[in-house]
Amino acid sequence: MFDPNNIRQDFPILNQTVNDEPLVYLDNAATSQKPQPVLDAIMAYYYEDNANVHRGVHTLAERATQTYEASRQKVADFIHASSPRQVLFTRGTTTGLNWIAHFARTMLQPGDQVLISIMEHHSNIVPWQEACRATGAELVYVYLKNGVLDVADFQKKLSAKTKFVSLAHVSNVLGCLNPIKTLTQMAHQVGAYMVVDGAQAVPHMPVDVMDLDCDFYVFSGHKMMGPTGIGVLYGKEELLNLMDPLEFGGEMIDFVHEQSATWTELPWKFEAGTPNIAGAIGLGAAIDYLNHLEMPAIHSHVQELVAYTLPKLQAIEGLAVYGSQDTNNHIGLISFNIEGLHPHDVATALDYEGVAVRAGHHCAQPLINYLGISSALRASFYAYNTYEDCDRLIEAISKTKEFFNGTLTFK
Repeated sequence: MFDPNNIRQDFPILNQTVNDEPLVYLDNAATSQKPQPVLDAIMAYYYEDNANVHRGVHTLAERATQTYEASRQKVADFIHASSPRQVLFTRGTTTGLNWIAHFARTMLQPGDQVLISIMEHHSNIVPWQEACRATGAELVYVYLKNGVLDVADFQKKLSAKTKFVSLAHVSNVLGCLNPIKTLTQMAHQVGAYMVVDGAQAVPHMPVDVMDLDCDFYVFSGHKMMGPTGIGVLYGKEELLNLMDPLEFGGEMIDFVHEQSATWTELPWKFEAGTPNIAGAIGLGAAIDYLNHLEMPAIHSHVQELVAYTLPKLQAIEGLAVYGSQDTNNHIGLISFNIEGLHPHDVATALDYEGVAVRAGHHCAQPLINYLGISSALRASFYAYNTYEDCDRLIEAISKTKEFFNGTLTFK
């Protein structure tokens, strides 16, 4: 049976007090905590196998290379890629999206369009702004209906001019799950490529890139119990072969002449220099841990926490929840505000109670502006969170509201 109290024992950081209160960590959409097996795998590399990969024939180098490439295979299996050649290690989601948008510059021209949504993270907006500015293409936004993506608006704006569609699988503010498989089919019908930001999806649910049929899929290790500084860009092999690397140097070359060079094969042509070896190994260990817990079980548990918490938040007078009011359409997180209180003040007050949440624009300023607010609070859940954590959140909000506004009232 899935037991978050047992899982918590694997996370040393959760066993602490903050402002003399037991820590309740509800900022998982920003970054997740790391279990002991991931920390052990990283330290084992540095203690036992610290050597560069792909370059040496001595024992340490061979062990490091084997473990590094084994992690690539684990990633491929985890997202159901057909080959590890389709898995590029990056610094994170942001790097992957930048690489793809830079590649798009070779295909875009004046009159073309790139279609994104108003709910996108800045990492899935600014690279496309720059690509369109450089090529004369137009950046087109899809808007919302009832707190989720307006599919009718998507269909209306999708046309033969659309060359790239780039969407979040799960919004980092609204928590809504976008119907990527259906949207990919629609994009392909007009000849567009589908790019998916999976940063908020991969940690919480099974992802099958072959079934989605997306052309690119990117995500970060640190949101799925892995270390920071490591991420993944999945791409269809024929597209990755068309892409030129953005960094040049050691490891990514086949042969260097005095005036020219040729690139090595996938995936290594994109991984110049010494890679984040420990990060990749840590990501592989995180995938092992997630597989042990089982992704469907993680998804069910987190959705149960959302279903438990959302009505309690909605019952608080003056509290507004953003996105769908359906608990099934908040994948792992809930964003909200309290009338008359600044989100940063609320987050600070919650921290005094030991409850860690996010406050700000969440790197989604176009969405925040569209919602008519300046910032928002966000509580985000993961496998190690409990119903007690949810109760502590509600209790801390109650104390905060009483402190600032007087008596707490319920609808």
